[in-house]
Amino acid sequence: MNAGTSDNGEQIDTAQQTDTVRRSGTSRQGASLWRDRNFTTFWSGQAISQLGAQLGQLAFPVLAVSLLGASEFEVGALNAAGLAAFLLIGLPAGAWVDRWLKRRTMIVADLVRTAAMAAVPLLWWTGMLQIWHLYAVAAVVGTATVFFDVAYQSYVPVLVHAAKVPQANSKLEATSQIARIGGPAAGGALLAVVSAPVLFVGEAMGYLVSAIFLLRTRDAERPVPAKDRQPLASEIKEGLVFVVGHPLISRIVACTGGVNFFTTIAFTLMPVLVLRELELGPEGMGLIMALGAVGGLIGAVAAPRFAALIGEGTVIPVASMISSLFLLLVPLSAVAPERWMSLLMLIVSEFGFGFGVLVYNIMQLSMRQRVCPPRLQGRMNASIRFVVWGVMPIAALASGILAENLGLVPTIWIGLGGSVVFVAPVLFSPLWGMRRLPDGVLGA
Repeated sequence: MNAGTSDNGEQIDTAQQTDTVRRSGTSRQGASLWRDRNFTTFWSGQAISQLGAQLGQLAFPVLAVSLLGASEFEVGALNAAGLAAFLLIGLPAGAWVDRWLKRRTMIVADLVRTAAMAAVPLLWWTGMLQIWHLYAVAAVVGTATVFFDVAYQSYVPVLVHAAKVPQANSKLEATSQIARIGGPAAGGALLAVVSAPVLFVGEAMGYLVSAIFLLRTRDAERPVPAKDRQPLASEIKEGLVFVVGHPLISRIVACTGGVNFFTTIAFTLMPVLVLRELELGPEGMGLIMALGAVGGLIGAVAAPRFAALIGEGTVIPVASMISSLFLLLVPLSAVAPERWMSLLMLIVSEFGFGFGVLVYNIMQLSMRQRVCPPRLQGRMNASIRFVVWGVMPIAALASGILAENLGLVPTIWIGLGGSVVFVAPVLFSPLWGMRRLPDGVLGA
């Protein structure tokens, strides 16, 4: 593919833009990121925010299933409401983010999420909380998250030197996994003494802290001049064409989109399996999430070394296969003779899944950030999110329908079996055997 080129000499302009943006990163190529004040400020805010977000990850299903008595279909609809924005506005969001200052976009998104999450305990304390309120809050938070995530993934190459991008992603993901260890464990313990709606206060505070730390972060980004902008539809198309035509990114999108669709079918029903079918309680669910996240932490830390050992390209299909195979323990836990065996199987499954997913995500995200022209970062990330997250609300609704017609466990088997099949796009690709991923725009 001849990415970034056109008849009017855009290849030269893209190369110049790439050099300018990569030089503008606040970190120096040889300096440690821990000595970069802007990166550590950004990292600190995200670390606290992730901890709060994990409380909400536990609070939503517990509140819906245990306190509001949600059915399988209502749990699916709740999950779909939180993810629908990626399908509905994912593509224009990328074009808008490319026009806007990314740090400012993240600050606004955080403040919107703070207000939305704070509404849940207020409604609960007044005795007005109903399931449709959770749908509304999930939809608002999901919409703000679309803009935050697209800006977040496009911001790292702005904040740090190009050579530091994989290291920065590894540090950010490792911290996220630590939050996934501490957050659910803390949430499970808190649920023994407080009600689920109180946990929403913790998530709201996490988003507020993130906004404050982003206000203190500095970067050299400048908005795209109005004269350089194309019509919105043209900019969206340019991002899609880049993603579809790239020989590596297109395969990653096919794999991730397929795996996300089928794992969402299974994961949407996990709270019902854990809380209702296996009767492991909120504490059990928190324990599964917390101990399982240790695998993700190890994966985040080990990703660069694992890649160096077997190859930066090869590690992507290997990690994808690892994560999918470990998930097969989830439906098997339903037939374990003892509850402690079910709990152990779910922990091991979450551990292996977390390890594989984090290695996969760090390496494929770093590759995308390295090969994409800076001016297309937002649209590239949004185009990918449109596909790989856009399938998730559809899958969430499908899971509720399938579970009510086929049963809980058979539906989970369908979801996790499908996830194994969709490893194929990266398993049978040029990534296999590739020692080093490309660095720079292919064909430019």
